[in-house]
Amino acid sequence: MQNSHIFNDSLPKHIAIIMDGNGRWAKSKGKPRVFGHKKGVSAVRKTISAAAKLNIQAVTLFAFSSENWRRPEDEVSLLMELFITVLSSEIKKLHKNNLRLRVIGDKSRFNDRLQKKITEAEKMTENNTGTVINVAANYGGKWDILQATKTLAGLVEQGELLADDITEEMIGRYVTMSDLPDVDLLIRTSGECRISNFMLWQMAYAEMYFTEEYWPEFNEDSLIKAITWFVNRERRFGCTGEQVKALMEAN
Repeated sequence: MQNSHIFNDSLPKHIAIIMDGNGRWAKSKGKPRVFGHKKGVSAVRKTISAAAKLNIQAVTLFAFSSENWRRPEDEVSLLMELFITVLSSEIKKLHKNNLRLRVIGDKSRFNDRLQKKITEAEKMTENNTGTVINVAANYGGKWDILQATKTLAGLVEQGELLADDITEEMIGRYVTMSDLPDVDLLIRTSGECRISNFMLWQMAYAEMYFTEEYWPEFNEDSLIKAITWFVNRERRFGCTGEQVKALMEAN
């Protein structure tokens, strides 16, 4: 494909997605909310597979925010069960496709079974070299900055660091995903236009793409549309969805 190298370089390196609208989608179909969450899993599958075909370096999915604990208890426990099931069923597939899974967030609130599953899944894929799939679970952007700050405060306390020496770059080193590029593109589905305490530090310069589509309806074409929008915003060279698709096939 002509200029595919230039084109590859203009793709986002790190895409973050707020997967919103499972419950509302289910409701519009007259089904219970959990039906929407389950359908949302196939949207995750399609999105990951499309991102991997484009050699996107990292995709971070906002699965469960620290605010989600306020939901009805039965929905929370269903979400946790779904999380365990999906981890178990998908991890081998991710591994086979050379993808690396990481779960970011405060995992201490999850039950032992889920914590163990997470550790096993991360371990199985830790040496893979393809797209990194970060799943943000019990995650909040403020929590992330807070835990980085506490780590640095600890170093000051131990006399290893002076408060005056703390730089932005240092905080950047202690927030999660410090080994990955910052987020270039944030996608949020279902028409909400806010970032909901997601990756505040890592999204400082992200382009933000909001779509009316509910998450369960999101698919490969939806991702191509978002990436095309990004390339045109960032590089302004009139890229088309067809070109992104062709690149996907070329890779």
